[in-house]
Amino acid sequence: MFAVSLDDALVEVLPGAVTSLFTPQDLAELVVLQRCCWVSEAIMNNTLDVPALHETHDEVLAWAQSWTTLVVRQGGRLVAAARGRMEGEQDWQIGRLMVAPDLAGNGIGSALLALIEAQAPTLVRRFVLFTGGASQRNIRTYQRAGYQLTQAPHVPGHIAGAVFMTKPR
Repeated sequence: MFAVSLDDALVEVLPGAVTSLFTPQDLAELVVLQRCCWVSEAIMNNTLDVPALHETHDEVLAWAQSWTTLVVRQGGRLVAAARGRMEGEQDWQIGRLMVAPDLAGNGIGSALLALIEAQAPTLVRRFVLFTGGASQRNIRTYQRAGYQLTQAPHVPGHIAGAVFMTKPR
């Protein structure tokens, strides 16, 4: 079903990790994790106009239909998530890559990024994502994974100061 074994993908950086597709049973924990992760991003980027802080439960629940969304649990606790989907004919858009703040900095985000990339259909030629322009840790993580800062297209709903990053497949 998956391009790579989900449970094996994160075990080196997060022992006991169990990775699965997002389901409605994950909703409450995912919304809490998302808010925890994006408050610091909002502060760092000097704006509370961050879509991740304002999404409703129904909007997050809709990810199950419109995105490939992975959730990672350790000891039953939802500790990380990421989503990806086709954008146009050849792009795989990655978004909402999040790791519980107390576990950040241990390689979980990098491993999860590789895992969500691996879920892209074979016709994908480019991975794309956005992050805050002042989110230097995120930018460095993405650059280590092969992403480059690119001129951002005009996309309604993205916050001022967000940067666009791409990586060829």
